[in-house]
Amino acid sequence: MAYFYFLVLVLFSWSCFFQTTHGLQTYQIQLLLQIRKHLEYPSQLQVLDNYNGQDLCNLSATAHMMVSCQGNFVTELKIRGEKLVNISGFRGYAIPNKTLSDKFSIDSLVTTLTRLTSLRVLSLVSLGIWGPLPDKIHRLYSLELLDLSSNFMFGSIPPQISRMVKLKTLTLDGNYFNDTIPDTLDSLSNLSSLSLRGNHLKGQFPSSICRISSLTDIALCHNKLSGKLPDFSTLTRLRVLDVRENRFDSKLPGMPQGLVTALLAKNSFSGEIPPQVGILTHLQHLDLSFNHLRGTPPSALFDLPNLSYLNFASNQLSGSLPEKITCGSKLGFVDISSNKFVGELPSCLDNKSDKRVVKFGGNCLSVEGQQQHQSSHCKEANTRKTGRKIALLTAIVVGSVLVLVLLAFGVFIPSQRCRKGQTFETHIRQKAVQDNPTTGVLPEVLANARFISEVAKLGTQSAPLCRLFSLEELKEATNNFDSSMFMGEGSSGKIYKGRLEDGTYVAIRSLNLLKKYSIQNIKVRLDFFSKLHHPHLVGLLGHCIDVGVQDDPSANKAFLVYEYVPNGNYRMHLSESAENCPEKALKWSDRLAILIDVAKAVHFLHTGVIPGVYNNRLKTNNILLDEHGIAKLSDYGMPIIMEENEKIEAKGGGLKSSQRQGLEDDVYNFGFILLESLVGPTASEKGETFLLNEMVSFGSQDGRKRIVDPTVLTTCSQESLSIVVSITGKCICPEPSSRPSFEDVLWNLQYAAQVQATADADQKSDSTS
Repeated sequence: MAYFYFLVLVLFSWSCFFQTTHGLQTYQIQLLLQIRKHLEYPSQLQVLDNYNGQDLCNLSATAHMMVSCQGNFVTELKIRGEKLVNISGFRGYAIPNKTLSDKFSIDSLVTTLTRLTSLRVLSLVSLGIWGPLPDKIHRLYSLELLDLSSNFMFGSIPPQISRMVKLKTLTLDGNYFNDTIPDTLDSLSNLSSLSLRGNHLKGQFPSSICRISSLTDIALCHNKLSGKLPDFSTLTRLRVLDVRENRFDSKLPGMPQGLVTALLAKNSFSGEIPPQVGILTHLQHLDLSFNHLRGTPPSALFDLPNLSYLNFASNQLSGSLPEKITCGSKLGFVDISSNKFVGELPSCLDNKSDKRVVKFGGNCLSVEGQQQHQSSHCKEANTRKTGRKIALLTAIVVGSVLVLVLLAFGVFIPSQRCRKGQTFETHIRQKAVQDNPTTGVLPEVLANARFISEVAKLGTQSAPLCRLFSLEELKEATNNFDSSMFMGEGSSGKIYKGRLEDGTYVAIRSLNLLKKYSIQNIKVRLDFFSKLHHPHLVGLLGHCIDVGVQDDPSANKAFLVYEYVPNGNYRMHLSESAENCPEKALKWSDRLAILIDVAKAVHFLHTGVIPGVYNNRLKTNNILLDEHGIAKLSDYGMPIIMEENEKIEAKGGGLKSSQRQGLEDDVYNFGFILLESLVGPTASEKGETFLLNEMVSFGSQDGRKRIVDPTVLTTCSQESLSIVVSITGKCICPEPSSRPSFEDVLWNLQYAAQVQATADADQKSDSTS
């Protein structure tokens, strides 16, 4: 009988377990439906309308929504809306069509979210969420990533957020937080990325942040932070420091040895550039422009082995740069303009080489080519500097003489005379201070510099091996390569859209393999390309080799499986802009962003992998845009995959010759992408010869009006346009040896984008004032 009761108890427990498990799953679904209601039924969550009891984790991920589960619990929730426009006049109330309605309650939303107790990743971006972020956000104690960027949250960042000790990434960019940063963030001992860009945060930089030893990225640019920056040298893992466009007014802070990107422009930093900056061997990008820095920069700074971007523009730097200064091999862009440098320009900065772009106008240098001031303009700075040295030396000499007199005669000076001596010394010190007056803070710079440097991550060590697909998998993904899945045909075979078993969309390229191709060699090359990971390359996910039948080698096929990029190609967008949809026309700043993305990808292929990948078939058709307008390069490396480099090597010169040929081809072809961006696809269809002849038209205003795309003319600044026109002419130069390096091309485009962003911000400021 006892066994019978025990059996009943076990069966009852199992029944309760299954009911509880089912109840938990249903409860999670109800919470998602509540979140959808709180967010006022965004289109990104329409997929929940058709929920018919299927497993929650099988909901198909889209570009704007993703739900991931573990067991019966939601662990990741990502929703990206389309309310992208920030409002300069936002006053903390609902704005029709920009924010959620006045009935929205951020408190209720957060309360519902906290009931998803297993949530590790939460991303609610561009959804029009408005109001102060509630303290109870800390109840999401399992969160490792929190991204609430591009919304309308204001007030304080809740101090209780420091209790979310599992957080690794905290991103609150593009909101309206207008209080101080909590000084308790050092409790977040696992935090690696802190990004609070584009808010209205004020007060000082919390020293507690420098106690978070796990930090790799700090981004606090475009705020109203002020005071002194702490010493960052203890943050040994820090790679990116971005505090541009704030009001910091201290000396430059100490920086860690491993720092890669330091962006400190448009503040009020003073004093000299410390020599320690010249030993940051990992540094790639340093922007100190638009500050109050004095003295002469350390010579070692120009010769850092990895430095590619260096900007000192618009400071009060003075003196002469040493003639024998050396520049690092990777230094591609230098801006020392609008300072008070005198003398000759060092030979490595003389702009006679195509290796780097150098801006040096607005100084008193004895050079030609960029406008310089009269020498008297810079003498004042150097005179003050000499005066300070003389005053300091006088004080030292007088003090030493007094000490020697006292020791020699053993005179005890009465207290009144002592006070007189102190007064005299004080007067000397005051005069030394007067010779070095404190410079007033520059007016807040309204220009919004958009130069953003980032660290490219190859990630080959942790990259998965190239996936081997079966032909049956690909047939099922494409409905047996049905014509409805056909996307197009290029020089490298047909392309089909497919959907894998897990719901992932892919692009599948079908290649015919000739008899001469070695299957083993192709597999090795495909494995190599599958390990290349860059945000602006279409990723190769895997492949399938179908060897067909022995008697018919021509039946051999290779199927390359790439990530699917859904938003068409660059040429299509240029054509639609010009012909059918003027309201959707790509502005000049949009085109620059796309060109920079592609240039980064090609520069990575040339220099970021060994061996380098050249001759990448660059054309506007092969630049794909994702749902966010981010550009990704396709068709790269196809000549290597198809062993076409054998044809080049057969002509003589070997591998180095073929690489040089490919490098020149890439620069030349990219020049025509630049040209098509300038004139539009309609003009570019008239052919290469026509475009080359029309390059002379860019030299005059009338010529530009005739040849340049009207959308470009109405949305560009003349200076930005001129920079791109100049580098375009160099890229398509008939003589290959006269073409620039790709690094030179990239930095010119980034500089053009920075100039354009400044012009756009000035125009916006003028229209609102």
